Amino acid sequence: MEPSQLRRAVEAARATASELGLRVEDVVVIHDSDRVALHLVPCGVLARVAPPGHLADSEFEVTVARLLADVDAPVAELDPRVVDPRVRVRDGFAISLWTYYEPVGSQIAPADYTDAFMRLHAALRRIDLDAPHVTDRVVVALGEVNDRERSPELPGADRVLLRDTLAGLGAAVGAGRAGEQLLHGEPHPGNVLGTRRGPLFVDLATCCRGPVEFDLAHAPEGVGERYAGADHELIHRCRALNWAMFSAWRWRRDDLMPDRDHWRAEGLRQLRAALDRCGPA
Repeated sequence: MEPSQLRRAVEAARATASELGLRVEDVVVIHDSDRVALHLVPCGVLARVAPPGHLADSEFEVTVARLLADVDAPVAELDPRVVDPRVRVRDGFAISLWTYYEPVGSQIAPADYTDAFMRLHAALRRIDLDAPHVTDRVVVALGEVNDRERSPELPGADRVLLRDTLAGLGAAVGAGRAGEQLLHGEPHPGNVLGTRRGPLFVDLATCCRGPVEFDLAHAPEGVGERYAGADHELIHRCRALNWAMFSAWRWRRDDLMPDRDHWRAEGLRQLRAALDRCGPA
């Protein structure tokens, strides 16, 4: 967020938590992008704050979290001290309050990551939720790439690469829907916390439907190798598709990801490397 917007977001989170009887003496910014994650001290709350226009996404995330908590999924939980754990709106910001987990260790072992993945996917099969398909997200990314006004700085050759990859791999990944299920959507290492309870998945607003390989493509390679029944060629294709979508978001004119220029170049580099590993379509 822009500095002025971030200050307003921090104040909105502080005021919301205080109004609910939670003691806030300090606010630590944990993550700052289009949405922010704030550690409220000393009450030990993780506040997720989305800017105006993102209320529906925040409400969807809270719905997913509540459904998964009921089936004991390995996911971060909403703060149990908040009697009515819904999304609050203050100064236009959508605010949800979560349990803050002290980090444990620096890296999650592949075996633990895989076990958490399998438990998460099993839990997702137990809930009833209307969620978009993976290919719906591909269509949105393709729209950003095809609209030169929304991605004016994207070079011509890279635009063709992204367009062809999104269209081709999107169709390939969406073709066989028999074994699909609800997914996390973006379970990369940044969205998996190492805690005393074991690995916990966060950022549930990306929940969607598709093959489990789409989720596995976000994880370190050792995870997919251990996941029983995974199609490794499909993981490679999904990994390339993920990097194509990631790159499409970075080339948006209004993208707010920190160090965007670095990630624009890195996303395209990773995409080309992933495409080199893909087998025949």
